[in-house]
Amino acid sequence: MQPIQQLERWLITSQATPSGRLYSAKAFRPLFPQLSRGAYRALLHRAEKRGLLERVCHGVYQFPGDPDKTGLILFHAAALLRASHFNYISLETALSDAGLISQVPISWVTLVSTGRSAEVNCGRFGTIEFVHTERSIGEIASDLAYDPDRYLFRASPLLALSDMKRFNRSTIDLVQGFDDDFV
Repeated sequence: MQPIQQLERWLITSQATPSGRLYSAKAFRPLFPQLSRGAYRALLHRAEKRGLLERVCHGVYQFPGDPDKTGLILFHAAALLRASHFNYISLETALSDAGLISQVPISWVTLVSTGRSAEVNCGRFGTIEFVHTERSIGEIASDLAYDPDRYLFRASPLLALSDMKRFNRSTIDLVQGFDDDFV
């Protein structure tokens, strides 16, 4: 069986989930140990051209036969992209979700990460912004809660506001319901 057919069969027979099926580019590698690095990349490219995989962003793919139905694809992609770093939902995204800023970020997710700062373009899905922190997890653990729907930790409103000040975010003036003495 050709590798592209093997991949198609594997994708079709895998279990469906409500959050769709997202895969890192490395996820299929164990299925094709015999392929060279270049041949494996060509396989992913051919799978994308054939519509077996849809590129969400660099290094993350979705199976179009079982797309995300939750609207949380950016969060799920972020968790995959930076799986080797500690990341948490904060800044504008956390404050918007808590109803504390007047502007709602559309198709934009902001996370604080122990990895490097970056903006990741996810095409039609939106943008993921990672903001680097050197803070230890121990310092902020009490202000974090795991969000199982997003596969990420989430900052409390107090931590998100503190992060806004810490990273000199220009939207700090949009925060409603807190005064300067609160943080």
